[in-house]
Amino acid sequence: MQFESYDPRFNNIVIPPATLDKLWSGGRWAEGPVWFGDSRTLLFSDLPNDRMLQWVEGIGVREFRGPGTCNFSNGNTRDRQGRLVTCEHGTRRVTRTELDGSITVLADRYEGRRLNSPNDVVVKSDGTVWFTDPSYGILNDYEGYKAESEIGACNVFRLDPFDGALSVVAGDFVRPNGIAFSPDEKTLYIADSSVTHDPQGNHHIRAFDVVDGQRLAKGRVFCEINPGFPDGFRLDTDGRIWCSSGDGVQVFAPDGTRLGKILVPEHVSNVCFGGLRRNRLFITATTSLYSVYVGVNGI
Repeated sequence: MQFESYDPRFNNIVIPPATLDKLWSGGRWAEGPVWFGDSRTLLFSDLPNDRMLQWVEGIGVREFRGPGTCNFSNGNTRDRQGRLVTCEHGTRRVTRTELDGSITVLADRYEGRRLNSPNDVVVKSDGTVWFTDPSYGILNDYEGYKAESEIGACNVFRLDPFDGALSVVAGDFVRPNGIAFSPDEKTLYIADSSVTHDPQGNHHIRAFDVVDGQRLAKGRVFCEINPGFPDGFRLDTDGRIWCSSGDGVQVFAPDGTRLGKILVPEHVSNVCFGGLRRNRLFITATTSLYSVYVGVNGI
């Protein structure tokens, strides 16, 4: 059995005959999947191995960027112009890959101090870039380079790429991680995964109201993830959250009800929707890349 249903609504959003397909294996901590529909490819990070990989439908996986050019990349997304936006642990920055292949640094410092290790990122429809900045990449030399935090906090930032203004929108997280907007962009969801380094730490997703497109208000716990912790997640067009966990992908209704789970044999790190109709869920899980067709469409 690859599905666990906790609510009748779950049965309408998965496809029971659909199989969980293993597309590739051989990583150390696969992360940051992002779909390129124009080329029918998926990019994802293999963080400890300091490389980005590209899955090509009908061909398989090949290296996109290797050590020395990958900079321990973690989370990835695309902006409204189709450009790749990447969180780099090694250089402690957020970058944008231009259409000609050149790299633009979007953010690497806040008030003159280096960022910790940007982790996950989302681009709002107005072009602003919102990203999390925990300390995972500077805790040791496994996912980046060991260093002390210059900021002294793990924040969530909003970047205006037009004037370069960088502001803290949430400063009370222990380990902010995955981040995504609701379909109408009125709510921002942010994971806190501090349980990774503290048995009593957080393993939940918080929801915030987005005010005037610039600041957050009314933060509250949306859901808790067990087993494991919330890392990356995505939303479908009806506002359900598809979130990583210790034994699969957990699905939550917009009201926070856990609907069900897609069982995966490895700890899931992140997900994204792709395919021709955005109804194929790609799953990065520890050493491997998986996919499964579902009965909904991703944003």
